[in-house]
Amino acid sequence: MSRKHHGPNIMTEVVNFPDPDHVRHLLGSRSISLVGLMGTGKTSVGRKMAHILGLPFADADQEIEEAAGCSIADLFKLYGEPAFRNGEERVIERLLKEGAQILSTGGGAFMSKTTRERIAANGISVWLNTDLETLIRRTNRRDDRPLLNTEEPAQTLRRLMEKRNPVYAKADVTIASNTETVDNAAKLAIRAVADYLESRR
Repeated sequence: MSRKHHGPNIMTEVVNFPDPDHVRHLLGSRSISLVGLMGTGKTSVGRKMAHILGLPFADADQEIEEAAGCSIADLFKLYGEPAFRNGEERVIERLLKEGAQILSTGGGAFMSKTTRERIAANGISVWLNTDLETLIRRTNRRDDRPLLNTEEPAQTLRRLMEKRNPVYAKADVTIASNTETVDNAAKLAIRAVADYLESRR
């Protein structure tokens, strides 16, 4: 099995899967933060990565909902997106101080320069890059996405991709997350993180 590259740092196939103990050693106290649009699989892939590596898993959106006592959709309605983003920054800052973990961030979190800098200072960022068709199919399964509560959610999603993908591309590592199984996407991410950390030893 050979590793295929689509662009400078996009991995699509797992090769020579690293020993989890070695990956944890390379990470030290740093976290792996997953970034990308809604529907890229950050939560499911993140949970699988945490299971494989024996690390804690945290979902920033879930942490926000628990702290607020209501859903993300309700937070948008009650306080608006700017207030939500401010709260999101604080929650991610707190989570990043808790040591090595797999952190799933909300779709808009990485748009914050402050959050990008905090993630860079405390760990590795991984962009789960997913094509539009796959995102539309995945997000159609749920009706709790406040930014997609529009008459044309597919067009809204396209515009979000055009705006956000250039920022997501600043992540340390990029992997394709289209038709891969959760297990394979998680292994791709771990392999890519291990390669990234090894290259900087």
